[in-house]
Amino acid sequence: MTVQDLFNMHGRVAIVSGAGRGIGAASALALAEAGADVAILARSMDQLEKVADSIRSLGRRSIAIRCDANEPDEVTAAVQRTIDEFGRI
Repeated sequence: MTVQDLFNMHGRVAIVSGAGRGIGAASALALAEAGADVAILARSMDQLEKVADSIRSLGRRSIAIRCDANEPDEVTAAVQRTIDEFGRI
């Protein structure tokens, strides 16, 4: 078994918060490289579309959602949008 087998995310959908930069962006890209479609969240949309475009360039689907993870209603809405877009999480 290879490392790629252990981290195979093909057919999966992930949500990553704080994905506009730093560890969050790197995590979102790593999930996409492993085969996942990724919904990316952050309080600011400044860098989210750039990260989403990078994910799409890997052949994966991605949506950028403005969301403050400290606001339960925003988190609920982000989860629902992800399900609406990708059919599951």
